[in-house]
Amino acid sequence: MGVTGLWSLLEGNRQIYTNIHFRDSKLVVDGSSLAHHIYNMANLDQNHGGEYLAFQVDVQAFFKNLADCGIKPYVLLDGGSGPSDIKLNRRMDLQRQRVKKIPDALKGGKIDFYALFTTTVFEETLNDMKVPLIRCFGQADGQLAALAREWCCPVLSTDTDFYIYDLPEGVLPLDHFQWDSVKASGARSYISCKRYTTSSFCSLFNIDHQLLPAFAALAGNDYVNLRDVKWASYVPAGSPTMKFRTSSLVGLLSWLGARKDETTEDTLTAAMALIPNISQQARTEMRTEVQNAMLEYRLPSSSLRRSFSEGIVPPLPPEMSSRVPEWVPASLARGDLGANILDYDILVHRRKFLRIQVECSDLQSSNLTSRPIRQVMYGLLLGQREGEVEEWDRDGLELIGVKVQPLVQGAAQTLRLDSLPRADPAVRLQVCLETLGVEEETLEGVLAHLRLPVAVTRYWLRRASPEPTVLKALLMVMVQGELNRQTGGTTGWQGVTSHNPQPLDGVVAHSSNQWQACLKDASQLNLLLCKPLPEPHYAWLYQGRLVHRRQKQLQEREPEDIVQDDQFRRLYRRLLGAVTQPDPGANRRTGGPEAQLRARMEHLHLNTQEEEEEEELGGAEGLDQGSDRLRVSVRTRYRTKDRKYRSRNPELWRKQEREGWG
Repeated sequence: MGVTGLWSLLEGNRQIYTNIHFRDSKLVVDGSSLAHHIYNMANLDQNHGGEYLAFQVDVQAFFKNLADCGIKPYVLLDGGSGPSDIKLNRRMDLQRQRVKKIPDALKGGKIDFYALFTTTVFEETLNDMKVPLIRCFGQADGQLAALAREWCCPVLSTDTDFYIYDLPEGVLPLDHFQWDSVKASGARSYISCKRYTTSSFCSLFNIDHQLLPAFAALAGNDYVNLRDVKWASYVPAGSPTMKFRTSSLVGLLSWLGARKDETTEDTLTAAMALIPNISQQARTEMRTEVQNAMLEYRLPSSSLRRSFSEGIVPPLPPEMSSRVPEWVPASLARGDLGANILDYDILVHRRKFLRIQVECSDLQSSNLTSRPIRQVMYGLLLGQREGEVEEWDRDGLELIGVKVQPLVQGAAQTLRLDSLPRADPAVRLQVCLETLGVEEETLEGVLAHLRLPVAVTRYWLRRASPEPTVLKALLMVMVQGELNRQTGGTTGWQGVTSHNPQPLDGVVAHSSNQWQACLKDASQLNLLLCKPLPEPHYAWLYQGRLVHRRQKQLQEREPEDIVQDDQFRRLYRRLLGAVTQPDPGANRRTGGPEAQLRARMEHLHLNTQEEEEEEELGGAEGLDQGSDRLRVSVRTRYRTKDRKYRSRNPELWRKQEREGWG
């Protein structure tokens, strides 16, 4: 994001940078840029749904290296869209581009499809490491720049919008920030990097500082795009051959540098006169767009310095004070509310852009499975009488908008947004479980922090279309992650995590994407309800390439043959039983989702009852240690005859089980 083509222009003029040894300083960090940069630079796979644990390890290494160099980071994250729709066209274009790139990604191309929980794991990791972190309400760019100016320290980012702000210590481009190769000078360590300043830019291209916002707006950025002006015609004679976009920027800078206008408004008037074949009304509208884009670079007063130093909650933008309850700012700043839950898009524009994932485009979007969860969330945020929310998602390889009605039903009818934190915890839990179609008794015996994923998995089994194919693979990876987390947080068990250039199974990807979409939306609902269910350890729940490998292995073998470990067997059977057992109230109902779940998955539940002897699982070593887990006893009955039959006729038994999925 930022000024289109500016990064390429700077890379072709590297004399603009200053090489520095960075240490012993404050550093304001663009969290969204950093999260995606770390993921991308680690070459982690993006097409199979995310490599969250490997990503977390790199995030931990990054901030450890900063600490080793005496660098004190202060991280800001976007809290959703901004108050105006000035970036709307740009956002729509980016969404359409992602949709069109799905077929290439399915073939193994690396197209920058960042996984759904990338930012969640990033935020979770920083909180665990006690790194100062604040999530802003709306876009964070202005607050980032204002804080860096007030503290007189640099900004770390990949966003070229920061190259326009007048920052005394400039910008440290992430692509030149060598954090993974810390060097020493005597007893002190430092990170080699390059520094960009607006003074060096203006000196090199001979333009006035005051014209930088006009340059960014006229060049085309996230806010406006002037495609019809032939800026390349103003490139000085004798200049070397350049790419089209670079030549346009050089021409624009040359044109600006040659102007002798008394005011910026005079410069804009001259620029508007260059637009060919346009009516006066359209010219006036374009001028207004450019002026609004220039205002985005006007630095606000910083409201975050005292937030970091004294823990004072940053204020809401004035236009949102009447729309957002009093409890929201503190919750958002602490990270108790994720991005895009309470933001301008939903509250003001009644709109939500859904994440595009890599999957078979002939199938319906994986986001449709979790729409009922989002409808409940919209109902809590807006009420049922405040109009529909327009969801933007793919249909095949096209981007479409669909009007969705907020839902207020069941226990949710007793809740009000302005008093959610004070509502009865039992009612908030009931709303969450009602939405997922799960009864609380079903989750008894499940480790507390796995209750939300288990409830989501039950929901997914009932609603996914086509019928889910990756249940066992998902549970296997979930169990392996939990056991490795319990035994000291080791890594490497997930196998290869780098980008896989080979084609992937689009149907398997679609099924696992549906599960992740359900978990994402359910986790946001859970946050909005002030966490009636404990949050999972997201980095350990899902590892994309391993899920796909396990799915292939399961075509020939059973989970307990693939991972031959007693603790794995016990926890896997416990979770499988919790996911597939009929709801306690199912005997009172004759139809609906519960009956469908029973009919579809009954054989899986019976697989946890195969021997006549009884085994107590609740006291199993390693499963009930820790304050966030429940100690319970679960007795499981096994049938010796079935076990003997299975061992004597493995191929026939596997065939029968596979047929049982139909």
